Amino acid sequence: MNKKVIKQNSLHTQLLDKQTLHLRHIYQEGAKGPSVFFMHGAVENGKIFYSVKNKGLAPFLASHGFHCYVADLRGRGESLPAISSSSEYGQSESIIEDLPAMLNFIEHHHGDFPKYWVAHSWGGVLMNSYFARFPETVNKVASCVYFGSKRSLYNHHVSKYFQANLLWFGLAHFYTKKHGYLPAKTLKWGSDNETRKSHKQSAQWAKRAPWIDSDDGFDYAQELLGKALPPTLHVAGVKDKALAQPIDIQKFIDESGCGVQQLSVYGRQYGHKHDYGHIDMLTHKCACDDQFKDLLSWFERYDQPEASLT
Repeated sequence: MNKKVIKQNSLHTQLLDKQTLHLRHIYQEGAKGPSVFFMHGAVENGKIFYSVKNKGLAPFLASHGFHCYVADLRGRGESLPAISSSSEYGQSESIIEDLPAMLNFIEHHHGDFPKYWVAHSWGGVLMNSYFARFPETVNKVASCVYFGSKRSLYNHHVSKYFQANLLWFGLAHFYTKKHGYLPAKTLKWGSDNETRKSHKQSAQWAKRAPWIDSDDGFDYAQELLGKALPPTLHVAGVKDKALAQPIDIQKFIDESGCGVQQLSVYGRQYGHKHDYGHIDMLTHKCACDDQFKDLLSWFERYDQPEASLT
């Protein structure tokens, strides 16, 4: 029996301000399938979706013939230079500059615009913000799958008050003032750091503030009102108590237009093999038989961009 050969390559594209954006291209040798664009969340980088030993969602999809392009936002992962006290950019730049640059690169490299989009946590907010800014691209995307994505926090679990209210809304401001950026990796709050501006902007939105850009006043919620985004499957984990409970995800769904959106919760009580949390919904060994399998079905169900209009 022939074993599928999964390859990984690092690709780079330049920004005007001498920043280099990194994309990890993960694919099966000889595969002719469509491309998938992956976006990580806050205090993260693209490795939430893959390992060098071909574990994770991106290699799983590559084994099914997809060409996976996993992004590292500016300063994260293998994008250079790394975040430091001199890094002045934030999530506005991620939406307006980073995503368009990476999508343009993928389109030229693969030969067409990424057909499917996948996000984890805050990455889903960035993707929907991009759709609001660039509505002409909505009809190019067949469907999306977001893992634990929410914008504002509405749940009242005790762990939310610790991780969000105490750390993200409180101590994080102390550390960004002290260091000039948030050293989340050193603090063991995540796998990567955040700039002062990106933390400030994301914390503002997470506090249930209006979905408005603090740089230019662009109203994302107003722009998406009554508009259909690509059909989106939202994945929630029963053990994700602090960062993306169903109530938090549903509020994000409610403000993300009027298109097809489905929320599915994953845990043993729903017939799944594991009680998933915010991180292991993408890293647990059983995910291939649960949410990853459902992701494939979602892609198959909505495999044409024009499906987003129905």
